[in-house]
Amino acid sequence: MKLHEYQAKSIFADAGIPVPDSRLATSVDEALDAVDEIGYPAAIKAQVHVGGRGKAGGIKIATDREEAEEYAEEILGMDLKGYTVDSVLVEAGVDFVDELYVGVTMDRGEGKPVLMVSTEGGVNIEEVAEENPDAIAREHVDPAFGLHPYQARKVVYEAGVDADVALDVASILSTLYDLYEENDASEIEVNPVMITGDRDVVAADAVMNIDEDALFRQPELAEMAEASYEDDLERKAGEYGFDYVRLSGNVGIIGNGAGLVMTTLDLVDYYGGSPANFLDIGGGAKAERVTQALDMVFSDDNVDAVVFNIFGGITRGDEVAKGINEALEQFDEIPKKVVVRLAGTNAEEGMEILNTDLVEVEKTLEDAVQRAVQNAEEVTQ
Repeated sequence: MKLHEYQAKSIFADAGIPVPDSRLATSVDEALDAVDEIGYPAAIKAQVHVGGRGKAGGIKIATDREEAEEYAEEILGMDLKGYTVDSVLVEAGVDFVDELYVGVTMDRGEGKPVLMVSTEGGVNIEEVAEENPDAIAREHVDPAFGLHPYQARKVVYEAGVDADVALDVASILSTLYDLYEENDASEIEVNPVMITGDRDVVAADAVMNIDEDALFRQPELAEMAEASYEDDLERKAGEYGFDYVRLSGNVGIIGNGAGLVMTTLDLVDYYGGSPANFLDIGGGAKAERVTQALDMVFSDDNVDAVVFNIFGGITRGDEVAKGINEALEQFDEIPKKVVVRLAGTNAEEGMEILNTDLVEVEKTLEDAVQRAVQNAEEVTQ
């Protein structure tokens, strides 16, 4: 679950992290009132759950009331990467001379939280990691013992942060780690931490994502969730209980078991296609579950063709086949071509049940993937 910037900053401020003076506004009049209280220059910042707001026109710096009104009218109600902006954060401008990045996330490869600090703040940290990975200093934390103060200081100095502000930056980093643990966060970061001419350290941005599986322990945070910011697919995945990961390709993928789905994704890429999603229907999936999975991928506008990869163990091939038939029979016309590969428990029975007027059937996974990639290519030609 993602928090908005204004929500994360409120938590940061309560924990003692310096943040700029700010007000939340849902109308142009509220934004102007906020700017009058805060003064100029002031940032008008769209509150939506997307990155790159500045590049997309969702953050503007107003130097007078006329600009504040113009920018508030421009940003409120705008479509920002598929999300409608319903509110803006009006925030005091910071006269800065340097920008840093600090954050805490989980390094799944190491199985430990990792502190990250970079002097290349104010830009997409993923780009920094790809283009200049040595610019990011890292320090892993053993969750059994927690963060030792020297670790925060160590990673800050290794990043090359100026000595006169290093301890203040280390203090922010230590507080972020405490918030990360206390709130069951999956990611928490400030990009940028701004260094002013007076050498003050200010958190000019705030990102805080919460592990949804831990929300039962975080009732106050759970109340901050805003369903209006979920797109239709996210909402539908929540209703069905799926972990639906949307990707940038056009070949829809359904499988039973994370490893099997990942293998299918790799094969789609290997045969020249581009995966559109990750959808694991799990073990023991009944016909209703399969119907829901097909409804998910058919609802994804990115999907041009679908490959259904099932290996029967707990999941029975005849149940899967029944679900596929039931789902597809609801349509007067099948919206996207579906290729099915069944193997394992009751696979032969499933193959006999499948309505081949509605689906294409392949015996091997390789053949199924190649057929789906070809189907997707035909749509885009």
